[in-house]
Amino acid sequence: MSIVKGFCDSKFKEIEDILRDSIECGYEIGASVAVSYNKEMIIDLYGGFKDKSKNKAWDKNTIVNTYSVTKGVTAICIAMLIDRGQLDVNKKVSDYWPEYGCNGKENTKVIDFLCHRACNFGFHNGVPSDSWQNWNLYADILAKQEPFAEPGSMQGYHAITYGWLVGEIIRRIDGRDVGTYFREEIAEPLNIDFKIGLSEEDFDNCADMQVLEDFGDSSPPFEKIKYVPDIMLPEKLRNLKKSMETGHFKIAFQKRAGDNKEYVNSPDWRMAQIPSANGHGTSEGLAKLYGILSSDCKENGNKIINPETLRYCIQPYSSGPDTVLFGSDITFGLGFELASEMLLKGNFSPRFMGSMYGHAGIGGAVAFGDIEKKIGFSFLCNKMHDTKNLYKTANQLIDALYSKI
Repeated sequence: MSIVKGFCDSKFKEIEDILRDSIECGYEIGASVAVSYNKEMIIDLYGGFKDKSKNKAWDKNTIVNTYSVTKGVTAICIAMLIDRGQLDVNKKVSDYWPEYGCNGKENTKVIDFLCHRACNFGFHNGVPSDSWQNWNLYADILAKQEPFAEPGSMQGYHAITYGWLVGEIIRRIDGRDVGTYFREEIAEPLNIDFKIGLSEEDFDNCADMQVLEDFGDSSPPFEKIKYVPDIMLPEKLRNLKKSMETGHFKIAFQKRAGDNKEYVNSPDWRMAQIPSANGHGTSEGLAKLYGILSSDCKENGNKIINPETLRYCIQPYSSGPDTVLFGSDITFGLGFELASEMLLKGNFSPRFMGSMYGHAGIGGAVAFGDIEKKIGFSFLCNKMHDTKNLYKTANQLIDALYSKI
């Protein structure tokens, strides 16, 4: 029996070979890859297993936690509010969320949330130990606390707090939570298999994540650079050193007290709405969504946004140096991760280039659109890899795809 199933246009057999090899050699446990081209699904492959013990096969309907790939989906919801004239990203956050305008955050703009410049990328007293489903608790703490620096003064990746910050903007404007908004406005009309907040009925289709043993505990890489004099370092390494000195990485990726590494497989995490980190879906669903956006932004009479709005949202608005992500020059549009020089080096980052826009996740997942090539791409997996090889499989697949397109 073949370890990889599904459909693949014969022109892209290399992609099927890469996915099969990555699973057969044990590098991946289970994974899926899908590509939409001109709104036609030319690749929809899946294989391996949902669980570490390899008892449950990964099938066409298997969903998995996508981590920060969720940020790109949330950005699409934001784009809809912009398109409908309900949101001006250059207005102050307090115009939509009055309680937020306090303790040094009075001048924070919505665009600061979307470009990771709000400087509210962690919790001063640690991540609350309450249920992940207690939305108001997390949002209220972020609204009341002081930022870690002057909002707008620098870029610092909001690894998890992005979800409550941006999500609360959506809720204040529309009245619906992000999961409901996405489901009713996008997922159901367009038949997109992706959810922010699962129900118990979804658990049988859900793959378990295998998380690194020391995830959230180990020191960030390159930390010893703190002891090298500035005069001996070029600018990019000085930015890296500054990031190590601030400790912002540990704040943004802080671990919740009492959690073990399996918390992302718990019912509480899966059922919560954390629109920065816990969306679950299939590669086919994400590739279809980005494929629609990258073509004409509509399908069967259902329009997501105007193409002009998408182009507005995927312009570069901030490009580092990012004090959380090791001083790197990672580039952001309005919630979307964009191409940048940093993203082409090694497998520490996803291979974003040209007119790609989307987001990657810390578990190794990547989903993006490409408006010039009219592509929607998604790779999802359930085994987290070490930092230097985090996007190895995804990058191999992207390279193989773009060698043929």
